[in-house]
Amino acid sequence: MPTTSRFVRVLAFLPTLLAAQRSPQAVPPSQTTTDGASGPLLDTRKAAGRGDAAAQVTLGDAYYLGRGVAQDYAEAARWYRKAADQGVALAQFNLGAMYYQGQGVAQSYAEAVRWYRKAADQDRALAQALAQRYLGSMYAQGWGVAQDYAEAARWFRKAADQGDAEAQDNLGIMYSKGQGVTQDDAEAVKWFRGAAEKGYARAQLNLARMLSAGRGVSQNHAEEARWLRAAADQGDTEAQAFLSFLYYAGEGVPQDYVQAHMWINLAAAHANGDSQKKYAGARDEVAAKMDAAQIAEAQRLARERKPEEWKPIKAK
Repeated sequence: MPTTSRFVRVLAFLPTLLAAQRSPQAVPPSQTTTDGASGPLLDTRKAAGRGDAAAQVTLGDAYYLGRGVAQDYAEAARWYRKAADQGVALAQFNLGAMYYQGQGVAQSYAEAVRWYRKAADQDRALAQALAQRYLGSMYAQGWGVAQDYAEAARWFRKAADQGDAEAQDNLGIMYSKGQGVTQDDAEAVKWFRGAAEKGYARAQLNLARMLSAGRGVSQNHAEEARWLRAAADQGDTEAQAFLSFLYYAGEGVPQDYVQAHMWINLAAAHANGDSQKKYAGARDEVAAKMDAAQIAEAQRLARERKPEEWKPIKAK
């Protein structure tokens, strides 16, 4: 089974906790109260001025997105704050997100934590789960609070129990590393699988890594390849690199240099920094095994490939 030093270096194992996951953004208006997209916002503004919390959130959305008014983060934050002060969970989460980013307010992780905590304590599932997940991330990173992995795990679990895929993936990572919880590979696999089956690419990658190493689950390269393919199809460059190696080595899939070249070429095209250099070097090693026609076919396949959207994956 052929392997190379460059491929080995590409395939570093440990799952890593993303820094606060994606940078939080205010929840889009399609997930808040009303769309408010038709006509002037005069009636909405009047209602918001009278203290109508739903109208205040709608007006905050309008200013945040520049929908019907000039985009103005300070005004968005002002209206979100009015609704947040009335206990509206989504407004509390949105205001926390603006403090996290420093949009319309002075950047403050401590204020972000304060508003996330208010939303997390609410009984509104969407905002609650989002706020719980971001609170977990803030505790994991030590942003605005003292770093506390046990507290991070507690908040991730609250969101994970509500079905939040990113929180499930984070909780899986904490079990895989023993951060804030007793190290338990089987428990890590359980949470990775739950998020992977919802279509979350990073969890699909992490589950594939556990299958590759036989950690918490029987080693299974065919199953590893299936989950890598699911993540690679969504454009995850690490998954594309891992999948390329499987095709190169013939592990879990038939050996296929054309597929190996296509996937590592896609990874190299979209990665940055050192990863891009590693993937480009691996691509050159695959190309050395191919003739001109095979390389041309692999390049054609790479050009025509478009990332798929996040979608649930049925368990087998």
